[in-house]
Amino acid sequence: MGYLNQLDTSFLRMESERTPMHVAGLMVFALPENAEPHYLQNLYDAISKSPVNLYPFNCKLKEGTFGIGSSWDVDENIDIDYHVRHSALPFPGGEKELGILVARLHSHPMDLSRPPWEFHLIEGLENNRYALYFKTHHSAIDGMGAMGMITRWLSDDPLASNGYGPWSMESNYKEKAKKKGGAEKNILARSIDVIREQANATAELSNAVYHMSKPSENPEGGMSSAINTPKTRFNTRITQQRRVATQLYDVARFKALSKATGATINDVCLAVLGAATRRYLLELDALPEKPLVASIPIALPRPDGKPGNAVAGFVCPLETDKSDPKHRVQTINAVTSRTKKQLHGMSLKALNQFSFMGVAPLMLSQMAGIGKVIPPLFNLVVSNVVAPQKKLYLKGSELEALYPISLLFDGYALNVTIVGYSDKVAMGFVGCRAATPSLQRLAVYTGDALDELEKSVFE
Repeated sequence: MGYLNQLDTSFLRMESERTPMHVAGLMVFALPENAEPHYLQNLYDAISKSPVNLYPFNCKLKEGTFGIGSSWDVDENIDIDYHVRHSALPFPGGEKELGILVARLHSHPMDLSRPPWEFHLIEGLENNRYALYFKTHHSAIDGMGAMGMITRWLSDDPLASNGYGPWSMESNYKEKAKKKGGAEKNILARSIDVIREQANATAELSNAVYHMSKPSENPEGGMSSAINTPKTRFNTRITQQRRVATQLYDVARFKALSKATGATINDVCLAVLGAATRRYLLELDALPEKPLVASIPIALPRPDGKPGNAVAGFVCPLETDKSDPKHRVQTINAVTSRTKKQLHGMSLKALNQFSFMGVAPLMLSQMAGIGKVIPPLFNLVVSNVVAPQKKLYLKGSELEALYPISLLFDGYALNVTIVGYSDKVAMGFVGCRAATPSLQRLAVYTGDALDELEKSVFE
């Protein structure tokens, strides 16, 4: 099907039992009012019998020579029963029970000798609901790619009979067929192309990094924040076990704050997370004097339409050293606005190299096993993924909430992903079980932080 790009390969190389490099989505659905008694069993049967004909579901990894030129190859013998599974929650089937099950599922590494994905239908959720947990390896897809796939799979028509698996959709991506006997030549050609791109983008990238790192041009912080990142309990060697927490809010609250402060909705989310994290660490007697720094991935353009990862990122202080909520959102807005402007002024080639430059230290430290001892570049990862604003359905079941659940690295034990869907803002938290005790408490504190910011701005 095609070779992995630099970023895809990075996630593959960082895979370990303690640090599985898969990402996931947790979707909560409301059963149709007229659902028959065997609705979920029938849905599971239909989904599990759907033919697998779409990347990355029908592909498995093939290592290249000397680890160079890893590729995706079509798997002609997919064991669908291994990939599609049916589970049930214990009584009472609340958010707590769902979180425990999903945390357990998210802790298990994937079998990379098979196509790297799992799909779990989970019944027994209270209030006549069920859930779908879908995970895939980050070397195969990123957040925006996954969101696009989900959007194409589900329907905005509640009467649509779309009870099939997302692996049965027609692919919009068609890779040119590889020429027989030309694999090594292709690998060499790709290596030369990468070197040429790096050389051509070096001057532009160096100039951009210089200005992004210069304190006089970035008074509120920016790349210079990474140098002053404090070490927290999140910056530690992680274990395999995970904690998962979720929180759901009306998007209207964030829109109102965005309009009143002149900040973006994402800035408001970052400010809320900063305040919640400040409180969480204060209660653990673990709040550093310096502000925590968040790594913030942003999606890059996909001019060729290829799957895989297309993302860069920057760092932003969360002002956890201060209690003023209005000051926090203003500072965050100043940093993100300026940094986004700097990134948008770079060419795509330079952005790709900038992206790899950000991942390279993580990859090297993890592969060398020194993630715990080297100074942290940031404290946590905060991602924002855009989802459709219209309601989506699966065979008459309304999608009520979509929670992204991301990955962790050695030295970075907390990841928060935010997605706006329909009229809601969903926050998905994943943390190392040892480093993030009572993670749901942190999630709940975002609600208190939102209340506090509204009071500061509107009263």
